[in-house]
Amino acid sequence: MVLPDPGARPSLANARAPSCALQSFRGRIPMSAHLAGVGLLIAFLSMLRCSVRAPGVNVSMAEGDTLISVDYEIFGKVQGVFFRKYTQAEGKKLGLVGWVQNTDQGTVQGQLQGPISKVRHMQEWLETKGSPKSHIDRANFNNEKVILKLDYADFQIVK
Repeated sequence: MVLPDPGARPSLANARAPSCALQSFRGRIPMSAHLAGVGLLIAFLSMLRCSVRAPGVNVSMAEGDTLISVDYEIFGKVQGVFFRKYTQAEGKKLGLVGWVQNTDQGTVQGQLQGPISKVRHMQEWLETKGSPKSHIDRANFNNEKVILKLDYADFQIVK
């Protein structure tokens, strides 16, 4: 009987349905690689609709359940039109956490955290809708990353 080489990477090419590759890699990846790449690994496995058990974390990954964080800045007529208040209300309605504030440059900036599907919905709202009296010229989204837990308890307006 020929046993697979313990250092060889398993191939999913011949699999009939996506399977959770993490089980095959457990014990073969150094702890530093686990910690450094856990966000990418969770994102990859969520695309395969796997159940993930990262070191010290037990998270069930269904499509859209991956937690992400993204920074944003909104340009246009977004100050003096209750943009922050409407942003906070929309974020809370979607179950997101984070913050929003005016800048000295006349823009609004902040951070969103939550399930990827809800964050995507909020990004679209920030780009296209905003408050009733606002006029959005453009929205920039930066520093998007997978997170293991939320950094905030609610959605705050920063003054």
